[in-house]
Amino acid sequence: MRSRTPDRLCAEAVDLARAAAEEAAHPGRVGDHVEVVADGDRVVTHYFLCEDPGYRGWRWAVTVARASRAKAVTLDETVLLPGPDALLAPEWVPWSERLRPGDMGPGDLLPTEADDLRLEPGYTGADEPPPNSAVSQEMADLVEAEDADVTAGPPAAQPAAPARGSIAQVAQELGMRRARVLSRYGLHTAADRWDESHGPKTAMAQAAPASCVTCGFLVPIGGSLGQAFGICANEFGPADGHVVSLAYGCGGHSEAAVMPKPPRPAPPVIDETLVDELPLRGEGEGAAEDEDLGHS
Repeated sequence: MRSRTPDRLCAEAVDLARAAAEEAAHPGRVGDHVEVVADGDRVVTHYFLCEDPGYRGWRWAVTVARASRAKAVTLDETVLLPGPDALLAPEWVPWSERLRPGDMGPGDLLPTEADDLRLEPGYTGADEPPPNSAVSQEMADLVEAEDADVTAGPPAAQPAAPARGSIAQVAQELGMRRARVLSRYGLHTAADRWDESHGPKTAMAQAAPASCVTCGFLVPIGGSLGQAFGICANEFGPADGHVVSLAYGCGGHSEAAVMPKPPRPAPPVIDETLVDELPLRGEGEGAAEDEDLGHS
């Protein structure tokens, strides 16, 4: 049981504890004595403020003790511990949980776990090893590495094509080149994500005059997702090039405000059978000009 009352001799050994703290922290970096805490019978810990700017709120903890019936206090250990107001680093989060959409850049490689719930095998080869398995050995090695490097060299230096006669080679000939495809869970998560960004509950869709299902700028997509989504091809719309829900809409709907064609004037009618006389001068204009010039 921990004693609530610190041992008197151990509690009075402040100088011994400070000397031990200064030896560990270099002279001048140990602050004022903060408190004394009893850790057990004849075991006491002295706390000193840490004046290092990089450890704000931390404290030097020096534990001293003495043997039973002994008057000499001895040093147990010296450590630097965070105080109640210490500046601590944030809790470490794995890279797979820190990654956010848009974080990847040119040259970045994102390994996909072998048991990713968003994917399922595009074809199966029983329990045979690569290259017949759905996940190649190269991909399995990348999954185990947190910071995978991009394979350098020309395409010829990359892993060779599947051996002839293997299941992977047959699948490639049949057009099933992908080792893994989206699972039902992956389809649902993608649909929820797209519906949240460009779905009927967005402010843009709520104020739209019509939905995308009747818009001429909607590009249909295949597969099961094509029953609920398409691609916007209106360069002036807010979702140009994005996957949008068929219930989404915006002010750029092709039939929302059709501009009427401007009226075209009637073609001119020219009568080529008659000749209109056009005098070069009006009546009386020629005589007036002659008098101004002094001609008779």
